[in-house]
Amino acid sequence: MDLTLFDLDGTLIPQDSDHAFGGYMVEIGWADGAAWAARNDGFYADYQRGDLDLDEYVEFATSVWRARPLAEAEAARAEFMARIVAPMLRDNARALVQRHLDAGDLVVVVTATNEFVTAPIAKAFGVDHLIAVQLERDATGSFTGRVQGTPSFQAGKIVRVNEWLAAQGRRWEDFERVHFYSDSMNDLPLLERVSHPVATNPTSALEALARERGWPILKLFE
Repeated sequence: MDLTLFDLDGTLIPQDSDHAFGGYMVEIGWADGAAWAARNDGFYADYQRGDLDLDEYVEFATSVWRARPLAEAEAARAEFMARIVAPMLRDNARALVQRHLDAGDLVVVVTATNEFVTAPIAKAFGVDHLIAVQLERDATGSFTGRVQGTPSFQAGKIVRVNEWLAAQGRRWEDFERVHFYSDSMNDLPLLERVSHPVATNPTSALEALARERGWPILKLFE
């Protein structure tokens, strides 16, 4: 069995789901229009530069929905999936994931976006295993706006994969090959950790590095 890891945003879907969910919050009137959207854009620019303050971003991004009744937030998420995410689910990306599933690989989505936004997206790809930013809850079960544990961001993705493998009773060495598909230099630590990195819809910086190192380059959205 191989282990196959997929980043999500920019890799399996052509947009950033966290940023898009923020835009949807503005669209439905839960967030404060232009000012909130501008700050959301600012955080996304920070991410693209590789210097995002993830704790600050999670507190900001969840602020517009976490105080609402969970059923209401989940209903908004379902509508977001139907209206915004569904058109992003491209046949060739689905086929790539399905090829690894059909081969019997252990397939995991590993994303720096929080679990609330990404859980239904991973399921839409037929992937049962998700490693995402975990959101802390208080004694009542309400989201606090803080990250629980190590965020699956940059080198934290390796930590979280290690934790996940241990919980499965597995080790890296149990797999003949470990694939990782990603578009972003933020994922360089995990790309360097696996045996089979694939620069997927890469940024210009990652594409240049992939060519230098002889990594495969895959472009799904051209």
